[in-house]
Amino acid sequence: MSELYNYSLYLIFSFAVLVFILLFFISAPYGKFRRKGWGAVIKAKWAWLVMESPSTLLIAAFFIVSDNKNLPQVIFMISWLLHYIYRTFIYPFRQSGKEKPYPLVIVFMAIVFNFLNGFVNGYGVFHIYDYDVSWLLSWQFIAGTILFITGFIINKTADEKLRNLRAETPDEYVIPEGWLFNYISSPHYFGEILEWAGWAVMTWLLPGFAFFIFTFANLFPRAISSHKWYKTNFANYPAKRKAVIPFII
Repeated sequence: MSELYNYSLYLIFSFAVLVFILLFFISAPYGKFRRKGWGAVIKAKWAWLVMESPSTLLIAAFFIVSDNKNLPQVIFMISWLLHYIYRTFIYPFRQSGKEKPYPLVIVFMAIVFNFLNGFVNGYGVFHIYDYDVSWLLSWQFIAGTILFITGFIINKTADEKLRNLRAETPDEYVIPEGWLFNYISSPHYFGEILEWAGWAVMTWLLPGFAFFIFTFANLFPRAISSHKWYKTNFANYPAKRKAVIPFII
């Protein structure tokens, strides 16, 4: 199991480098970048349900069979599932584009990553490393929890605002306004990056760091592409608005 764990970590870091480079040249073909030529498709709501499920189920399974169920591990499990139960079972059926086609090749790649990621984090947090109650007073846990909660709130609030905006204008894209959208084009990506940075700090483990690196490698280029898309398609797009990190980029 330890060899599989190590190989999985290597793969996640390798995928992060590959994805980070590729996404600056090829936009993932869904949402505003949806286009033909990517093979078979399924409805987006089923795509999200299928590809996010491994992350939800693996963490729960590793926790259930673990002998390490101190309070920190319980909080870790709740934090992870707080994100993934929403992302797996709620978001797919509330998003504005739930009936749109989603390429199966993207679903397959996401399933592979989520199996690897769910495995290394579940096995690492609940079976390799041990946390006692004193960890709750560590600076890592406190700072990581603050980051995670902040990112979670930003991510879910941005999702809701985008969903409401699409409900108001279902046939066309418009410029999002208000809240963090006044500062960055993709607060939902910014929030998710903060979430998993928080997870990396609060667990203080290599699997958490690997997940954060991959999240950044995956979402940062997408945010840049989305920002460029808005600027290309809207002549009046706010010039001072950044892509993903307020006041920076």
